[in-house]
Amino acid sequence: MADKLRELKERVLSGVDMTGDTSDDSMMEIIHTAVSEYCHENFLSLEERNRICDEIFNEMRQLDILQELIDDPDITEIMVNGPDNIFVERGGKISRWAKTFSGEEKLDNIIQQIVGFCNRVVNESSPIVDARLPDGSRVNVVTKPVALNGPILTIRRFPKKRLTMEDLIRMGAITDKAARFLEILVKAKYNIFISGGTGSGKTTFLNILSDYIPADERIITIEDSAELSVSAVPNLVSLETRNSNASGCEAIDIRMLIKSALRMRPDRIIVGEIRGSEAIDMLQAMNTGHDGSLSTGHANSPEDMLSRIETMVLMGMDLPLAAIERQIASGIDIMVHLGRMRDKSRKVLGIEEIAGRDDGGIILSTLFAYDEERGLEAVSRLKYTEKLLRAGLLEKYNEDNKDFG
Repeated sequence: MADKLRELKERVLSGVDMTGDTSDDSMMEIIHTAVSEYCHENFLSLEERNRICDEIFNEMRQLDILQELIDDPDITEIMVNGPDNIFVERGGKISRWAKTFSGEEKLDNIIQQIVGFCNRVVNESSPIVDARLPDGSRVNVVTKPVALNGPILTIRRFPKKRLTMEDLIRMGAITDKAARFLEILVKAKYNIFISGGTGSGKTTFLNILSDYIPADERIITIEDSAELSVSAVPNLVSLETRNSNASGCEAIDIRMLIKSALRMRPDRIIVGEIRGSEAIDMLQAMNTGHDGSLSTGHANSPEDMLSRIETMVLMGMDLPLAAIERQIASGIDIMVHLGRMRDKSRKVLGIEEIAGRDDGGIILSTLFAYDEERGLEAVSRLKYTEKLLRAGLLEKYNEDNKDFG
């Protein structure tokens, strides 16, 4: 079959005008013609013909053998460890894929195609890059000399159908009571920080929370690689970082984008993920009139996330720990922690209110906590309700919690 594909590809290339642009439809027509001519000399079933046409087209215009995985809605992660080792995740389980690339050069070409779509560059001097596919899938690339066993390509897939809070409730990821509570908080412009481990669903949950933002607000999203899909707000500005390149373009990082966003009259700022010194800029935005801002971060618990934020602030500014704690306590109102369970399902494991600070540090008040037997349960009432009062939502909150305790 490999010999057939090579022969057919040569016939297709000989029929393409390389001096002009050939549309996808024209390319597929050329491929079908070449395959039909080949069938006069070699018997092929209809299934074989269609498969060969798809494989040739994918190699020439799509992502070669990876396109089959990209088109599979059940695959959530694609892991390419060099040209000969491809692994996929389906239903939370990882397995090895039988197909491989024809060589390292072909994998390199696919990687350059992916990063070129996002105007990114990856080479020996810049061997690590984050990018995305046209469908929004998240891409991470690590190449030589950092990657010793060949180019490494990791693709995080997102569902083609955008999940809603109703979907999460139906899947048991969150209770209806907790969902209503978060809806009220978003509408009342509480600053919410989402924490969780890798693959816990932070970006998905952030997208879902954004559905509760009133449509008449102006929102600015800031990300390393654009993944957010804020659909409910028409007045939306999406900003993405940029790496420096050999052409002399300077790097534009999240810190610069946050500072620029503050001059763009945002009602809220959404930062896809906090990883470093930009934490201080995010906190200052939350503390200077941009209520209702949202962000995410990697951590194993809300307490760990607070410690990480403190460390990240110190990466950007030399401040006493007490001053950093005051910035966090006054900037972030609510922390939502997500986790991945033993059965690979994703759930909301806790909702915490930042209730100030004392000599022992930042005080967390648990509002909802997850129990394996009872699920996500309400534990205590919200202490600070001023934003609910200003938004005219205090009565609704009290009605939802009238039988609490």
